[in-house]
Amino acid sequence: MTHLIVPTLQDVEAAAQRLSGVAHITPLLEPVPLAQAFGRRVFVKAENLQRVGAFKFRGAYNRLCQLSDTEKARGVVAFSSGNHAQGVAAAAQILGIEATIVMPSDAPVMKRDNTIAYGARVVSYDRESENREEIAAGIAAKSGAVVVPAYEDFDVMSGQGTAALEAILTAKEQGLIFEQFVCPVGGGGLMSGCATAFKGLSPETKLHGVEPEEFDDVRRSLLSGVIQGNAKVAGSVCDALLSPAPGPTTFAVMQNCLDSVQTITDEQALYAVRYAWEKLKLVVEPGGAVALAALLFGKIEAADGPICLLLSGGNVDAETFHQALTVAPAGALA
Repeated sequence: MTHLIVPTLQDVEAAAQRLSGVAHITPLLEPVPLAQAFGRRVFVKAENLQRVGAFKFRGAYNRLCQLSDTEKARGVVAFSSGNHAQGVAAAAQILGIEATIVMPSDAPVMKRDNTIAYGARVVSYDRESENREEIAAGIAAKSGAVVVPAYEDFDVMSGQGTAALEAILTAKEQGLIFEQFVCPVGGGGLMSGCATAFKGLSPETKLHGVEPEEFDDVRRSLLSGVIQGNAKVAGSVCDALLSPAPGPTTFAVMQNCLDSVQTITDEQALYAVRYAWEKLKLVVEPGGAVALAALLFGKIEAADGPICLLLSGGNVDAETFHQALTVAPAGALA
């Protein structure tokens, strides 16, 4: 059996040092509408305001900046529907590294265009009939490029955890400890990195992940104790969260740290996008809004202490945003 090496708080703190002056320290907001609606202090960690519009820049830069000169010269290759693609492309541009990104043909046009604008070469594939990992491995075999996974990677996980590290430290400056932390879950890189920071600095905080309803591989994996995959590879507006299954390392961390994983529908995610725009004055994509959706639709157990919601990305295309603005809030608590 392979021994898994998981990140520690010290690894997340080291990543924060590498990201200092490069990644944005995103704001920890306390929106009045949420406090009024839920009768408690509700904080929002706005990673939609991060470079490239998503937390993914953190992990990508933390991985790429540690490559040797020889590795940098060979370039990098990654696979992603959009936010990891942009994160790797932007980090590569900063570091002077050639980047190739394997993206599904149905990826949001804005995410694809932004990835190209950061200087990366995009290779398209069909989600239904082709395997993105195999395509990336083939490119790496020919060019010698370093494969940069979206979540199942020690340095990527450590980098993503810096979002939670910032939130925890900012709260402590105000004399606060979060009673609950709610975070989107795709492959688990963000959630496992954040869980590492919380278990090291705020172990009393309850940790909750949120997934799209028909792509609940992490929830089912934690319930069964064995990694489970999704039956489908596409079919949700939460494109940022459509990973096929958690990785062995992210699963091990989440299995040890998470208190629950909740699911939300596409309509609930879209309403959270609408709510964020109307009430919080923030632009968030559906996959980035699922933690907010979980609160708005009563998926998180009622409590009195402060809660932190992580908004993971804001790269929403015009068509999806328009769809969100017209969705009915059936069952919403606010």
